[in-house]
Amino acid sequence: MPLQVHYQPYKLNFRFAAGTSRGILTEKTSWLIKIYDDDIPTVIGIGECGPLSGLSIDDRPDFEDMLQSICQEFNKLDLEIYSWNIPIILEQLIGSQWPSLRFGFESAMLDYLNGGKRVLFDNAFVKQQKRIPINGLVWMGSHEAMLRQVEEKISDGFTTIKLKIGAIDFEEECEILAYIRRHFSAQEITLRVDANGAFTASTVYDKLNKLAEYDLHSIEQPIKPKQRELMAELCEKSPVPIALDEELIGTFDYAEKRRLLKQLKPKYIVLKPTLLGGFEQTREWIETAQRLDIGWWITSALESNIGLNAISQFTAEFDNALPQGLGTGQLYHNNIPSPLLIDQGHLHYDLLQPWDFGVLNSSRISSTA
Repeated sequence: MPLQVHYQPYKLNFRFAAGTSRGILTEKTSWLIKIYDDDIPTVIGIGECGPLSGLSIDDRPDFEDMLQSICQEFNKLDLEIYSWNIPIILEQLIGSQWPSLRFGFESAMLDYLNGGKRVLFDNAFVKQQKRIPINGLVWMGSHEAMLRQVEEKISDGFTTIKLKIGAIDFEEECEILAYIRRHFSAQEITLRVDANGAFTASTVYDKLNKLAEYDLHSIEQPIKPKQRELMAELCEKSPVPIALDEELIGTFDYAEKRRLLKQLKPKYIVLKPTLLGGFEQTREWIETAQRLDIGWWITSALESNIGLNAISQFTAEFDNALPQGLGTGQLYHNNIPSPLLIDQGHLHYDLLQPWDFGVLNSSRISSTA
């Protein structure tokens, strides 16, 4: 029998109202896809397509229609999957303007190719020989709520903390940073902030100069993307090292990636495979950054544990000592139980905590391996 693919929407419910500069998040829908052969029913590859509202370029009303069309086309092709032809299938089947679909299909095909055991990259991470350092994420909220989150993250053993800023009063955000610095030096706690493009051209320098007082590791995306001249100037002159995030979204051509990084010259880039178009696209960003002596780290984009598992295993393929942004698995009431666990600021894989797909209440996705 030829390979078949089917999908299932799954609504994830946040444990709390997650504040960003683009609004408050209480739920998120992902589309879980499975690839299988009816003749081998125990081998099922699973991937996740989860565009982010207001950020992903494929956050479009016709998203599910396109997913359905791609599944139908895939099912007509009588495909066999090998490691060498996955990029070809993605290129021929899914346009670059659908990055989260590429990520989901690529993940599902890699999972299927490796026996349908949720092991996409058989490396030291999944063998429980390697832990990935991660940052503790503090979401935007009231002054009191953000301080409470900071204290919880430090109590949980995180030594790198990332704060979302740009939604509440800037002076209140600075007070939170000052509070941390009164109690912990930069050697004890590394601080990152993420503005998600919240600053304007008229205020950005004043705010960066103020933020520099708190000995920050970096600031992600201080201004909105596509302001190349201003961003290049900021990357050169900012007293706080700049990390590009949203600036990378929508750039798929290898040469254009290099032109962008050579023009802007950031200190760091932040890589979200769901938003960038999958692992091969992310590898191109990493290769380009390393050639230009630009640091990088990988983060999830609010995927369920299906997508987070794939991204974490991919991240473990690299020797990167910087804390990664992979601590989002605990965000949801109804996430899929998995071997991913967080302990003392590190993500690790615990084979004693198996996958449990019972929360999906559907036979269309199977945990059988």
